[in-house]
Amino acid sequence: MKIIIATSGASGVNLGLKTLKLLPKEIDKHFIMTKNSEIVLDKENNLTTHDNEDISASIASGSFGTDSMIIAPCSMNTLAKIACGISDNLVTRCASVMIKEQKKLIIAPREMPFSAIALENMQKLATLGVIIAPPVMAYYSEQQTLDEMENFIIGKWFDLLGIENNLYKRWE
Repeated sequence: MKIIIATSGASGVNLGLKTLKLLPKEIDKHFIMTKNSEIVLDKENNLTTHDNEDISASIASGSFGTDSMIIAPCSMNTLAKIACGISDNLVTRCASVMIKEQKKLIIAPREMPFSAIALENMQKLATLGVIIAPPVMAYYSEQQTLDEMENFIIGKWFDLLGIENNLYKRWE
């Protein structure tokens, strides 16, 4: 399986990085960060990534054979570009390829509350088969720490992609 993890300029970049870190080793992983995401992350970590301006990167082609993509967090700007078919950077180009190739694309918008425009963009993408999965907790898994809350959210994303995990307590 090949998967792309992308982060755009919303708070919560570490959630995207943790998702990347928790993926099983046998999965071929590719990572993209927007410039704004890099600014947020630069204060916390040091990471080498695909250049978001390099729309000729291998992962920008449908023939590369990526199986799925997660954009976590996804800014409202990136969401709007994807909904309108704008592919002006590597994140939006890869998302466009995922949609045209009918591959799994999970978008985790990190905004609250959602505006009517954002909801309209999410509805448009959901109609196209994009999975809208914001980082929302459920309380049945009895998370006690931020780490456990993040594991729950990432575990749910992995469930959507068919990636086995035991990151959270399941409903009994």
